[in-house]
Amino acid sequence: MATFLLLALQTLLCHLERVPTPSPRTNRRLRALHVAVLMPVYNEDPGYLRLGLESFLRQTRPPDSVHVVDDGSTQTDYADVRAWWLTAAARAGIGTTWERVPNAGKRHAQARGVLRCPQAEIFVTVDSDSCLAPDAIEQILLPFHRPRVQSVAGLVLGTNHRASLLARITDLWFVTGQLVDRSSLSATGSVLVNSGPLAAYRADLVRDNLDSYLNETFLGRPVMFSDDSMLTLYAQMRGATVQQPGAIVFTAMPERPGHLLRMYLRWMRGSTIRSLWRLRYLSLARWAYWAHLMRWFQTVLSVSVLLWLLGVEPLVYGHTPPAALLFVPFLIGWAQGLRYLCVSRSDEPARSRILTWLMMPLAVLLAWTVLRALRWYGVATCARTGWGTRQNGVEVTLADGPPPGTGDLAPAT
Repeated sequence: MATFLLLALQTLLCHLERVPTPSPRTNRRLRALHVAVLMPVYNEDPGYLRLGLESFLRQTRPPDSVHVVDDGSTQTDYADVRAWWLTAAARAGIGTTWERVPNAGKRHAQARGVLRCPQAEIFVTVDSDSCLAPDAIEQILLPFHRPRVQSVAGLVLGTNHRASLLARITDLWFVTGQLVDRSSLSATGSVLVNSGPLAAYRADLVRDNLDSYLNETFLGRPVMFSDDSMLTLYAQMRGATVQQPGAIVFTAMPERPGHLLRMYLRWMRGSTIRSLWRLRYLSLARWAYWAHLMRWFQTVLSVSVLLWLLGVEPLVYGHTPPAALLFVPFLIGWAQGLRYLCVSRSDEPARSRILTWLMMPLAVLLAWTVLRALRWYGVATCARTGWGTRQNGVEVTLADGPPPGTGDLAPAT
């Protein structure tokens, strides 16, 4: 019953998320803000990097400045991409800096950009494989018309979602999670984690917390990951954290199992550390505090029920697991996955989206088995605070060029 009530509450709240519609006067004020993009780069595929930089040039509301920091990449110095970008940005009237620094981690690379732009009023954080939809920056600024909003999460889709079965399933699982779980939190101004591919923060929030951001430690070890959730926590301590589903960004989904497992393990280790910080620093008066506790309660409860039904009942009492256990999770997955179909893409026909949606049982099996085990392994090993991916080079390459229509993908209205 508890699981059903939590699911019902989440479903209700995710449908209460609203896209802001500021007045023309407010829009003019938002357009006058200095928006600076922070792009750290480490062992990224040059094709994905250039695709992302090109997307800044196509924005309906271009960024005022873009700050690229190569964090000591070991594969290439990106000389050709750098030369092209500096010329293209100058022609477009976008202020830009590009520097290469010794490897110190994503946070320190971001900080270099922060220090380079003292005039920024909004910092937009992106990854080096982020490709923004043409109106992404315009859209992600809209919630800032409310002074209480401190950070805004974009909606992340896979650039390479049809490159492999794993990439397709990961895209389905990830997008559905954003449009169900994160949307429900956004309705109450309590988004717990912004995504690295696209998020926006009030600049004063970033500057005021920069020292603690760069020097976070856990059990005496520097924390290299979970940067997005740390910035989101700072924002939660000051005001509202929301999602703007109209701010679309495309990113490279893992195409190989090893990449996905390393990435998810890093997320779970970071999630464990961040949970402890939320318990310590968030006010009990904030919905985010209780939403965070309910998420853990739901996780522990679901695992306990599963172990009881599949272990204790048959082994101790000789009872066969109920048949509902075999199909109810898939029905719930398909129902929540309908949100995935709300996003249309110019590079993919509707029948392909439906085909992906029909694969939801595979995503549910992945989540209930491999990813669930990794969650608890991440809890047990959260003291391992290294990054975990791209240490040996590029993980995903744009070998065949950008997908057709990537520059103009948009959500359905």
